[in-house]
Amino acid sequence: MGRLELVQFADDHVEEAARLLAARHARQRRAEPLLPQRYEDPAAARDELRAVWQPEGVSGAAALRADRLVGFLLGAPREVDTWGENVWVEAAGHAVEDPEDIRDLYSLASARWYDEGRRRHYALVPANDPALVDAWFRLGFGQQQAQAVRELPREGDAGRDDGFEIREPRADDVEALIDVELALPTQQRAAPVFSERPLPTRDVVRDEWHKTLAGNEERILIGCLDARPVACWSTCDARLSIHYHGLTLPERASYLAFAATLPEARGSGIGVALTDAVLARAREDGYESMLTDWRVTNLLASRFWPRRGFRTTFFRLYRSIP
Repeated sequence: MGRLELVQFADDHVEEAARLLAARHARQRRAEPLLPQRYEDPAAARDELRAVWQPEGVSGAAALRADRLVGFLLGAPREVDTWGENVWVEAAGHAVEDPEDIRDLYSLASARWYDEGRRRHYALVPANDPALVDAWFRLGFGQQQAQAVRELPREGDAGRDDGFEIREPRADDVEALIDVELALPTQQRAAPVFSERPLPTRDVVRDEWHKTLAGNEERILIGCLDARPVACWSTCDARLSIHYHGLTLPERASYLAFAATLPEARGSGIGVALTDAVLARAREDGYESMLTDWRVTNLLASRFWPRRGFRTTFFRLYRSIP
């Protein structure tokens, strides 16, 4: 193996970088064929790469051996109010022939990010490539979020509701649904997640529910015990989510955007029944797969969703530099 040469990423690297990205995506699709096939074509991968290369503040590195591009890494900042002084490496923002080379690429690229005061680094990394994930881990990154997908049940295979009342919400459910909605951020603020996002007030949640019931693109089902709402699952077309696009977005996918159960109803089976119900309804609506995601430090979510058949596609990795 020849000596690795590192340079700043430039426009003349795009074509060969697209070839690397398409090859990485093809390898990933062998493990998860629900991911979109078209990005195995370097021309389609190039469009995604160009979208990553365009934002203000983007920068990165390219790796060459014997004048041939063998890897690249690009990062760009997102909103500071949400993410702090940050840089994001998107799913289309990196690819290497040798996983170890991502460490050298990060060394060059992150020097600039650090000098710019951007100390919070995020990267979306294919979950099915353990050598690549390990290389990121040895850069000080850890898992923060998991993205996952599963196929929808065949028509007529809707699972069981076990006698639970599952239905769409009504206006007279709102006060009870405030408690349900607050259950998720309350869980996220507790150990071992320790989310720093403040809890919304009941008035804010109440207003959101009234707007939702007045009509939007969400599809909501609630689960009731003794006529009281204790759980809520919300889905939408995955194209509406800011978290899924390009390489991460399967064709004709629904997105399970929100799921919460009151603590006293957990373990009752109502979450399983609601999951079966939203999967079956998505199939009826013409979708072919469903996406969801969770904080891996949320012990309940990180165990529940894989048991419901969701397979991890991408890890959101995170490093904070003091």
